[in-house]
Amino acid sequence: MSGQGGGAYAAAIQGAAVFDRSPRTRLVVSGRAPAQMLNGILTGGMPGEPAAIAGDVLGGRATYHAVLTPKGKTITDLWCLRRGDEEGDGFLLDVPERGRTGLLAHLGKFLPPRLARVEDLSGSTAALAVVGPDAAALLSRLALGLRVDAAELSALDEGVWRVAGSSVPGGLVVIRSMDVWPEAFVVTGPAGSAGALRETLAAAGAARGDAEAWSTLRVEAGRPEYGADMDEDTIPVEAGIHERAIDYGKGCYTGQEVIVRIRDRGHVNRSLRLLMLGDEPPPAPGTELFVAGADKPVGAVTSAVRSPRFGQTIALAYVRRGVEGEPAPRS
Repeated sequence: MSGQGGGAYAAAIQGAAVFDRSPRTRLVVSGRAPAQMLNGILTGGMPGEPAAIAGDVLGGRATYHAVLTPKGKTITDLWCLRRGDEEGDGFLLDVPERGRTGLLAHLGKFLPPRLARVEDLSGSTAALAVVGPDAAALLSRLALGLRVDAAELSALDEGVWRVAGSSVPGGLVVIRSMDVWPEAFVVTGPAGSAGALRETLAAAGAARGDAEAWSTLRVEAGRPEYGADMDEDTIPVEAGIHERAIDYGKGCYTGQEVIVRIRDRGHVNRSLRLLMLGDEPPPAPGTELFVAGADKPVGAVTSAVRSPRFGQTIALAYVRRGVEGEPAPRS
C-alpha cells in the first residue's frame, strides 16, 4: 500500500516514480493582447518570454497564480507558462481538474474575444510528474537528450523549465515542481510524445505512481490542492498560497482590493495548518477538530494521510485564528 511506504511511495523517495497529471486542464490563451488581458485576471506576475539557454535548449519560468472573484474567493489556482510569441504561441495555463469549469466561465466573461482567445489542448496534450532522487538523471537523458545535465535540473527553482528544441509548442517541457517533497518535475507536451516518454521511463526502471502515493507526498510537503484543501469559498491567504501566488506590487486584478485589505489588516479568521495526529487513523475530510477542554470545534480536516516520513498520521486542516496547541479529532 503506497501510503504505508511501499510501491510507488517507496520508489518516489528511493528512485523514481511517474504520476499521470493529464487529468488537469491545459488551456492556451493567445490573440492580439493575451498578456494584457490575463494580467487583469491572474494574481501573480506574468511569465517572461522563453530565452535561449545553450545550443537548442530554451528555458523560462512558469508563474503560479490564483484567479479570484471580486470578493477575493478562489475560482482556481493555476500555473502560467509563456510558450513564445504572444499572438501565435500564447500562454499555457495548467489548471487543476476541479478548477476547470469555474475558470472557463470566468475567462468567457472577462476575456474579450477580439483581444484574447482560449483553446483547450487537454485532449491533445499530456502531463507527467516524475518524482524521486533519480528523476533529474532520467529526464536529462530521456526527455532532454542530455542537452541539460541532471545537476542543472536539480538546481532549478520551482517553476523554472527547460525544453530541447527551437520552440515550446511540440516539445517536452520539463518544469521544476515542489508540489511534493522529494525532487520532482512536471513534463508536459504532445500526448504522443508524453506517452512515449512514460514508456521509456518505465523501461528505465521508474515505477508507476498512484493517487494514494501522490496524496501522501503532497500532504507531507504541506501543499494544498484545489478541490481538496481549497475551493470557491477559500481566500488565498487562508490557504497560505499568497506568498507564491500574489504579486503585491502589480496593478489591478479582480479581487485585489480584498487581498490588499487583508494584508493591511494583518490576519484572516482561519488558516491552513499541517497537523501531527499521532496514531489516530486518518480522519475523513470535514472531520471537526477540538482542543482539550473545549466543546466547540476550532477547525476541520481537509486532507489526511498516514505518513511514513513523519511516522504518524498527519493532516492539512483549517484552524481558527488564535488557537494554541495541536487540535485533534474528538475520540
